Amino acid sequence: MAAAFSPLDFAIVPPRTFEQLAVGEVYRAPSRTLTDAHASAFQAVSADNHPVHYDEVWAKAHGHSAPVVHGLQVLAFTAPGATLFPHEIGEVFIAFTAVSATFLVEVHAGDTLYSQLEITALTPDGANGIVTAAVTVHNQRSEVVLTGEHTYLLRRSPA
Repeated sequence: MAAAFSPLDFAIVPPRTFEQLAVGEVYRAPSRTLTDAHASAFQAVSADNHPVHYDEVWAKAHGHSAPVVHGLQVLAFTAPGATLFPHEIGEVFIAFTAVSATFLVEVHAGDTLYSQLEITALTPDGANGIVTAAVTVHNQRSEVVLTGEHTYLLRRSPA
């Protein structure tokens, strides 16, 4: 007789608890090359219509080599869902509680971005735990274009 079907048996990776995570673990996202189409789609969704993002003549007249990809679009490359991290902690995940970012280098259509999360702190907080992760995004020239930090709230295992 066949085993009973359970959607929980279809996890991409085995689930982990807060206690099984370790400072120093790194979660990388697949690289992605940004195109003009990506920038246009983000402009439409964000409603950010500043000419620095779409007008090549305006951008060059103001010291940029090309239209600049929206900073929030670059920040989106740090989304934990682009990595295996949320698949691992899906059973204990409560909330994505904070994000910070510093934009260091302009990003333009044609740039390829490489993002990663690195766990820097695991702080027990009663029945929950706080995960702090450093986030970075590099471009194809090995330049760091963004640094920042995320925090997530997870349920801890019962004692």
